[in-house]
Amino acid sequence: MEEAVKYKVLPIDDRSIERFDPIIAGRPDLMNGRTKLELYEGAKGIPENAFINVKNRSLSITAEIDVPANANGVILCQGGDFGGWSLYVLNGKAFYTYNWVGLEAYTISSNKALSPGKHRLKFDFNYEGGRGGGGIGTIYLDEAKVGEGKITHTNSNTFGIDESADVGTDENTPVTLWWQDPGTAL
Repeated sequence: MEEAVKYKVLPIDDRSIERFDPIIAGRPDLMNGRTKLELYEGAKGIPENAFINVKNRSLSITAEIDVPANANGVILCQGGDFGGWSLYVLNGKAFYTYNWVGLEAYTISSNKALSPGKHRLKFDFNYEGGRGGGGIGTIYLDEAKVGEGKITHTNSNTFGIDESADVGTDENTPVTLWWQDPGTAL
């Protein structure tokens, strides 16, 4: 205790997983409260603490994309097989999958295929509150609502120490295998 007083480390924080969240831990974060982040094709391996915090809040993701015929692939993702989310295109349709701690996956799909060419794809999540609470996810294609669904649970503290956010790929463990093999649970 004398050393703790001497080096001004009191009170000692015995929380574990909560300390991953700078807001709960009461410390500054690298994003310094930013609520908007612009990413470009090829950005990958972005650590969680250098990415917008999307946990326990509503969010909006907008992607300006140029869709080839028979499009497939990840647009933007964060996390991996133990929790995270992925916005992707499969067989020409837009999908958003939320992987809740590797136990449940919630997938929302567009009811309309993307035609080849330039499009604005948007995903909105209206958070209903509470730590790790759920909400309603909505997919828009060129400002028209094309899909909606309920996400019951969300990760409240972290997506994983060694996972990242990626644009145009899913570099570490995949958030979902669904885009590779439709029908796969996670």
